[in-house]
Amino acid sequence: MPATIETMLYEFLDGQVRAAADLPELALFTDLLRTMIAAGGKRIRPVLCLVGWQAASDLAPPPAVWRVAASLELFHLFALIHDDIMDASPTRRGKPTAHHRLATHHAGRPDADTLGTNAAILLGDLALGWSYELLHTSHPSPTTEHASRAWPLLNALRTETLVGQYLDLLASGPTPTTLPTVSAACRVIRYKTTKYTCERPLHLGAHLAGAGPDVLAALSAYALPLGEAFQLRDDLLGVYGAPERTGKSVMDDFREGKQTVLAATALARATPAQAHTLHAGLGNPYLTCAEAARMRQIITDTGAQATVENLITERYEQALAVLDHAPLRPPAVAFLRTMAAAVATRTS
Repeated sequence: MPATIETMLYEFLDGQVRAAADLPELALFTDLLRTMIAAGGKRIRPVLCLVGWQAASDLAPPPAVWRVAASLELFHLFALIHDDIMDASPTRRGKPTAHHRLATHHAGRPDADTLGTNAAILLGDLALGWSYELLHTSHPSPTTEHASRAWPLLNALRTETLVGQYLDLLASGPTPTTLPTVSAACRVIRYKTTKYTCERPLHLGAHLAGAGPDVLAALSAYALPLGEAFQLRDDLLGVYGAPERTGKSVMDDFREGKQTVLAATALARATPAQAHTLHAGLGNPYLTCAEAARMRQIITDTGAQATVENLITERYEQALAVLDHAPLRPPAVAFLRTMAAAVATRTS
């Protein structure tokens, strides 16, 4: 499935270049999007969209459903580009982020960094617009009924994701005078990750297949705990992961001051001396490796790491339990079981 999605995206980008032959500058943007696609990724959202269809139908997904799935990946590229700008991230999947690539492209200009950031904002905007245009491409012929069914869910996904990103911004930076709470961190997870990554893609595919309320409810009951497990694992990898596998520094979440469930749990259990160290490090853009190592040890010593691991296991088991009696087609159930295990144990 991922290879087919990638082919669709490459063909769509080719079509955009052909349609704008009088705009040679566009090639810079399409080449960057190609580079991001080629860098890899899990393709979770388009895959779950297709699995959502399979959960409610024994028929092969029609072209319109594949286009919806591909549009989710293009929307994801938009989200990644803007997220990297907001987080000032230098790398993504082990490669320079879009704003860094664009700054390098304009090296020699005194405003190269600013220009790179501004151009990357435009690149993200372009990916967002194109994610919707992809639904209207004329080859293969569009199915109006499918597209009309998708719009309300796609609009909800977009709104929820942007609100989730705003909540993430509010929960980042130097730690506030009041302790961050686990419940607040979980709300960020719900809208930035859980609904966007798992629930809405499954709903899109199932809804396009004509699924009833029982199927949609079962998919939600599976997706919500799984999405939480996905982000909780991501938070652990952001602190304890191997950068050569994750493509992300173990310093970024500390320096950005991410108020994750992991950080909130550690702060709630820390001694005054430990809390002082954590408060001083979270949101410090000049945090050293030695200081980060001390913070990492405190998180371990407070039991926060073990607690989050247990939460991941609980969410994983909750998602699996739903599948035992869910009114879903057997092939989809088998895939969703495999997906849950991969999410809970992933190392990248």
